[in-house]
Amino acid sequence: MHEQRMIELAHALAVAKSRQDVPAALRLFHPDMVLETPAFGTTSRGLAENEKVLRRFFASFPDYDVALRGHASNGDTLVCWGTARLTMTGNRFGVVPNGERAEIPVFIQFAFKDDLIAGERFFFDLATLCARSGVSTDAVRQRLFPALAGGEAA
Repeated sequence: MHEQRMIELAHALAVAKSRQDVPAALRLFHPDMVLETPAFGTTSRGLAENEKVLRRFFASFPDYDVALRGHASNGDTLVCWGTARLTMTGNRFGVVPNGERAEIPVFIQFAFKDDLIAGERFFFDLATLCARSGVSTDAVRQRLFPALAGGEAA
């Protein structure tokens, strides 16, 4: 796939996610889409699972907005970097956030298949998000990684 097409798809996904437009995001995904978010310890596969994960993410971060500032490509993979702005809401993570909007650096690795996005690895620093949201990183980690706390995942 040409680099320009990869960039177009990545930007279209950023726009769809910034509008919390799950149907538009899903139209950009290959049926075998794999979405990984290492900070949350999650991997979702296929369109149905990705729809569920995106809806849950937007319920926790209803004003999510991402701006991609740069990119690099090797012909098969595209890596973009930029800034996400988001407000943690609710108590999904077992904590009560301060309601302030966080601004955090992100980088995203994309893979492509059949002119669609087939993989997305979304990287950010969980400690930075927690600090800017006024919550304990340890409490959130224990909720996300139940083996650390002996409980169930969020």
